This record gives sequence, C-alpha cells and structure tokens, in this order.
Amino acid sequence: MPPRGVKKGSKRARQYEHIKDSQLERGADEDRAEEIAARTVNKERAQAGESREASRTSTQDMSPSKRGGQRSGTNRPKGRTRDQLYNEARKLNIEGRSSMNKSELERAVERRK
Repeated sequence: MPPRGVKKGSKRARQYEHIKDSQLERGADEDRAEEIAARTVNKERAQAGESREASRTSTQDMSPSKRGGQRSGTNRPKGRTRDQLYNEARKLNIEGRSSMNKSELERAVERRK
C-alpha cells in the first residue's frame, strides 16, 4: 500500500509498486521492501514539492534515483553493495563468488569486464 497522500493509480503509486517489486526480486522481505519503497516515494514527493512538510535532508540531499548503490551517512567508501556485486558476478559466471567478500567481488567483477 503506497504512503499516505499518494493517490491510487497515480505516478507515485506506480513508482511505489515498481520499487517494492524490485526490492522483492533482490531478496528483501515484504516489510523491508515496503519501507524502502515508501521512503523513496516520500523523498521524491518532497523534492518535487508534492508534500505538505519535508525535512531539510529530503529536499537538499541527492535524489534516491541518482544515488544508486551509494549509501549516505557512512564514512565507508561509497559504491555498490556486496549483494549488488554478487548478483553481477553471478551474471558474469565468476566462480567462487559465494565465498568472496566485497573487495574480492569488486576486483573479480572489474577484471571480468
């Protein structure tokens, strides 16, 4: 169910369903997929001026669709998550990927490209 204030059949409702389905395909559980979809749609609404109230971080931060695999609020290097790298390694048929950590997956994927 889309966040409050999003009309059924609207662009934002379709966006919510698309993000939720995408998260489910990536292996997230139902509750987590709904949370990510709702947060993303709410942030997009705030940046487009479609919500009554919006936090400063919602309006001034990078849009979720532009951020991609980057994660905010950490001092770690930004980029793709281990799961994203693992899925890419699987598509490239890289052997031994299940026992690799994130940095090993990054190197293996880059070598294969």
